[in-house]
Amino acid sequence: RKSIIRENEVDTVYLLAKELAYDVVTGQTDNLAAALAKTSGKDFVQFAKAVGVSHPDIDNKVCGTKPHTNKYAQYAGKTNNKNSTDNDLKVAVCGATATFAGSSGRSTAHVLKDFVRETLKEDGNGNWPTSTAETDGTPQPKTNDNAKAVAGDLTKLTTEEKTIVAGLLAKTIEGGEVVEIRSVSSTSVMVNACYDLLSEGLGVVP
Repeated sequence: RKSIIRENEVDTVYLLAKELAYDVVTGQTDNLAAALAKTSGKDFVQFAKAVGVSHPDIDNKVCGTKPHTNKYAQYAGKTNNKNSTDNDLKVAVCGATATFAGSSGRSTAHVLKDFVRETLKEDGNGNWPTSTAETDGTPQPKTNDNAKAVAGDLTKLTTEEKTIVAGLLAKTIEGGEVVEIRSVSSTSVMVNACYDLLSEGLGVVP
């Protein structure tokens, strides 16, 4: 729901989820990763589900697993992506690569919605912001590896897609503060559910 403020009165738009939204639209990968790492697994899952439902095109650009030859890694609760004796190519790291062409690997990439369904479940499943793995699974967990991988993918999106993502973060991440984004026009809008900022002719000032 939006309420229009009189022209020239205030020239700003306020987004919820201060750090997250601002870092997405300004493409600050390291800062976004740090902010995502502070986000609960449950909140991130809600955001990711919103992306999958409302913008599957964006969902397909985030956390895409990568192949070895013609077989892609597939998401699971723990990374168990070892060698030729492991034909499942299971990973719990966003965007991980298959270690070999396992017979049970996928012919197409898993993406964000699959990462949520298989790895994060409803609350992060112990894999947010850092993944889990079997003793000799590849890759082994690194601090905030999943938060960093998601941040890297989000900041590679187009300007329009970043604005959509910022709006979805504003809707779904609890406990966020506000960030000020200046409008390129003289008309301002106070936005609650603000995933369509571009349609209002708004731009972001770093």
